[in-house]
Amino acid sequence: MDTVARYGPRTVLTVLVFLTSLSGCLGTSEVIVDPDQQFGHRVDGESADGRRTIVIQPPDSARAYRFFPSSVQSVNIRPAAIETPADENGVSVEILVKGAFPDACTELHDVSQVRTGNIIRIELQMRRPISAVCASVLRPYRFYLELEGSYVAGPYSMFLNDRSWPFEIHSRVEERS
Repeated sequence: MDTVARYGPRTVLTVLVFLTSLSGCLGTSEVIVDPDQQFGHRVDGESADGRRTIVIQPPDSARAYRFFPSSVQSVNIRPAAIETPADENGVSVEILVKGAFPDACTELHDVSQVRTGNIIRIELQMRRPISAVCASVLRPYRFYLELEGSYVAGPYSMFLNDRSWPFEIHSRVEERS
């Protein structure tokens, strides 16, 4: 007995459509990774999302400043790829901070980090000249920071200006023959 006659043309068509769509999943496809998630990727100048990459510059010694925690909208935690079993000593980790300055005069001032075991505390400060008249305009920024030390596989808690950004370093799974 023929398959179409046995199950009906609709059932056979449904199975064929399903198998055809499944074959696309089984083929080799390239994984597209957001560049902001990639260790070492940098955008110089202004990015496509309108954020200017910031490098902390020393303040003008002739001016007085007010200091406060930086505004942070998002953080991308970017561990280096674990390539070999030798990476058991850990990998480097960097972060990409995205935020916005509240006016035309405010800029990044300083960053500090302290690590205790699997807890990393980072303080990112901005400065604004005292008595300055500044245009009230949001200026989006990007700031790259490499965390101090090496990070082995496991969970971590990073606090940036007291806001929690947990992350995990995954170990490389060896292929077994």
